[in-house]
Order: sequence, then structure tokens, then C-alpha cells
Amino acid sequence: MTFANFTKTELKNLFRKPATDKYPNGPASLKESTRGHVSNNMDACVLCSVCQMRCPTGAITVDRKAQTWTIRPFSCIQCRRCVDNCPKKSLSMQKEYTEPDQIKKEQVFDLSDRQKEVLAEQARQAAERAKAALEAGKKKSSE
Repeated sequence: MTFANFTKTELKNLFRKPATDKYPNGPASLKESTRGHVSNNMDACVLCSVCQMRCPTGAITVDRKAQTWTIRPFSCIQCRRCVDNCPKKSLSMQKEYTEPDQIKKEQVFDLSDRQKEVLAEQARQAAERAKAALEAGKKKSSE
């Protein structure tokens, strides 16, 4: 009985096309669910550092003073925690893998000029609201 099953399987495999691609002869095809590397759209990023807190390996560094977002790709384990927890959805997981290199590099993303203006405007509005609340509190206490 087993010899008959073996023969049947062998004949099927003989006349089917291969289950795998011949990689050196053609380009590698990446599936939609492939986890390659993390990329940041700095036009949407507000440097909230949630991604830094969620990263289990500490591969992400957010510097609010310098207004930069940095990732060490060779420390990243492609777990997607940073992408899933980003409140502004500025992070995305690209399909391409990190290029191999002899030196471990950091990728530094700077805020765009437009985003710097947006953050400065938000800070100015927050300061005005705080000042108005302080004046309202003083007015109530004097009554």
C-alpha cells in the first residue's frame, strides 16, 4: 500500500512545476507579510517617543531637543511593536530587507521644516492656553 502511495506522489511531482523559485535565475519575490525594515515619515512624526518605549531591543532613539528620530537597523528584530503603537501612524514596515554591511550604521531622520513649524505653533498655542488658564485662576481667587 505504501509503495503505491509513493509511486503516485512521485508521478505527481514529476509532472508539476517546481514548488520553489530558482532564485539566482530570477529576482526574489517578497510576500505582502514580509517584515523588512522600519521606515519613518517625518512629516507625520511628532517625536512622542512611544516607539522608543515600546521597542524591546532599544533600537529606536528619539531626541526631542535635536528633533531627530534614530534607528539602529541591526538591533531591530522586526517585531512591529513600534509600527503598531505609533499614535500618528508615521512608522511603517517596508518589505525590503536591510542591506548587509561590515559596519553597523544608524539611520537618522530629521524633522522636516514644515513639521518643525507645526510643532512650534502647537507649543505656542499650548503656552497661550496655559497663560489664559492661569489668568482665569487668578481672577477667580481674587473674587
